[in-house]
Amino acid sequence: RRLTVRLETWPLKGAFRISRGSKTETHVVVAEVADGPHTGRGEAVPYPRYDETPARTRAEIEDAREAVEGGHTREGLLDALPAGAARNALDCALWDLEAKQAGRPAWALAGLDRPEPCVTAVTLSLDTPENMGEAAARHAHLPLLKLKVTGEGDLARIQAVRANAPDARLIVDANEGWSPPMLDELLPALAALGVEMVEQPLPAADDVALEGRSFALPLCADESCHTRADLPGLAGRYPMVNIKLDKTGGLTEALALAAEAQAMGFRIMVGSMVGTSLAMAPAACSPASPTTSTSTVPCCWPATARLGSATTAR
Repeated sequence: RRLTVRLETWPLKGAFRISRGSKTETHVVVAEVADGPHTGRGEAVPYPRYDETPARTRAEIEDAREAVEGGHTREGLLDALPAGAARNALDCALWDLEAKQAGRPAWALAGLDRPEPCVTAVTLSLDTPENMGEAAARHAHLPLLKLKVTGEGDLARIQAVRANAPDARLIVDANEGWSPPMLDELLPALAALGVEMVEQPLPAADDVALEGRSFALPLCADESCHTRADLPGLAGRYPMVNIKLDKTGGLTEALALAAEAQAMGFRIMVGSMVGTSLAMAPAACSPASPTTSTSTVPCCWPATARLGSATTAR
């Protein structure tokens, strides 16, 4: 085996804004594991929220070189590396390598059904109500929109989107930007506007405020849910979890998390960071609840440059 690691920068089609900041390009880390004629590839998106940087992620992957080139398995990575971007890149590269070696797609190797087409959410970045309304009008023909919000002024933002996209399904993502009083202030109004779910309204450290509460809309854990170890603490607080490979540290843990979450009664959303299709493809193997099949794939330019990984249904 031969491991190579590189950093890449991809410009975005437009500015991507959430409650924590804005970006016009995305920085990804690509790991490739070659074995004979086959090469497996995986992509990770280091996330500052989790104290990750491209340089640090590349260094973590390089530290695992001897183990990977020595034949380390995906299961072995679960113990060798913490959940996060570095393990994700390696895990997905190994899935891709194994699939190519076997001449079978990764979903078949995992014992899963062939992935079926599902509705995905187009994300509207955080902006003024006027600008978000204009963005909604441009995307009003799409079935599902995800709105990035931040707290102050959010009701006006969502009202503007609804006015300009009256037929679209709406979900909202606060990225930890709300305070506990906002739940009672905003959720009933959002439900009246037809919003179907709110993702991670509070900082993860404040989740205790959700304990045993009943709200006008279902809440979905994102920053609060990384691996199976988080699930017991989410019970009684969230009915849904958002599974992202960069949080779980790869498809191996993501599949285990999905199975355990479903067994515990959680509904599942499959999401992503801002990356290319190489990062998105493995997540297509992850099962999502039929009513919330909302892989959030922010527009990347060009987002299709990577298609063809063995992890896809093709």
